[in-house]
Amino acid sequence: MQNAPDVTQLIGNTPLVHLKQVSERTGCTILGKAEFLNPGGSIKDRTALGIISAAQAAGDLQPGGRIVEGTAGNTGIGLTLLANALGYTCSIVMPLTQSKEKIDTLELLGADLHLVPATSYSDKNHYIHQAERLTNKLAQREEHGAIWARQFDNLANMDAHYRTTGAEIWDQTDGKIDGFVCSVGTGGSLAGISVALKERNESITIGLVDPCGASMEAYFNKGTPEASEGTSIIEGIGVNHVTDNVAQAKVDQAYTIDDTEALPYAFDLLRHEGLCLGGTSGINIAGAVRLAEHLGPGHTIVTILCDYGNRYQSKLFNPVFLENKGLPIPEWLAI
Repeated sequence: MQNAPDVTQLIGNTPLVHLKQVSERTGCTILGKAEFLNPGGSIKDRTALGIISAAQAAGDLQPGGRIVEGTAGNTGIGLTLLANALGYTCSIVMPLTQSKEKIDTLELLGADLHLVPATSYSDKNHYIHQAERLTNKLAQREEHGAIWARQFDNLANMDAHYRTTGAEIWDQTDGKIDGFVCSVGTGGSLAGISVALKERNESITIGLVDPCGASMEAYFNKGTPEASEGTSIIEGIGVNHVTDNVAQAKVDQAYTIDDTEALPYAFDLLRHEGLCLGGTSGINIAGAVRLAEHLGPGHTIVTILCDYGNRYQSKLFNPVFLENKGLPIPEWLAI
């Protein structure tokens, strides 16, 4: 195995994992891109590296500079790891509602962490808007300047997935892929992968899956970003405005899936296939099953396995929390 000169070389080239249970259930070959194997533990390492690389190339990020971002956690973890390795510093603005484990991880990594109340995007105190204001403030006083990573609208996010994730999926399936589906946080993964795959084969069916309370299913099915009914405990996905990255996505099928449908897939994956993954992986697998039912048996479908489940242990694998929310409880954790 070739040696890696630094941590950036450990990002990407993740394998595809055959998901046995859902493949047998649907008669399709359903594969998960093992993005939890990135050094920061999630697919957002690709986004972080793409944004940093683009800012360096443009001359916006100076040596010793500061990177600021508003994030549900995983992009912040990726940015902080890379900042540590590349000689930058990192300030992260994150809603208080995110898991204790992600908060603890960011503190462990040495991020300058700003926890703020969760609010709607239209509110000036939304974490994204607070990150922009913090950037402007720090840019005036930091010796080496500060940049706002701006993952939701920075097309370097999409481009990272266009150049790497989408191309890898095509190569790893030898072009024998009929469908791809994933959820939307910033839209960068879906946009970059969908464009990369459609360029290679326009007939590949691209699916989007939303948690309850999000708006992208309505946007792609009806043309208007109207939030669906209900709420979700799944963190890091479910947006209610069309980001610049989302606007580039090529989507053929869009689904809204309730937590009661999605979470058992994550629980079964741990119990029967030895993969302890987060709720986003559960909803992505549920979306892959929906897409498999739409396409019919005999097709190959790829989705994203985003991050590890222990990043959400205090919620996703907490029977008291789940019971209070009226959600399914893993049988081995039943009260």
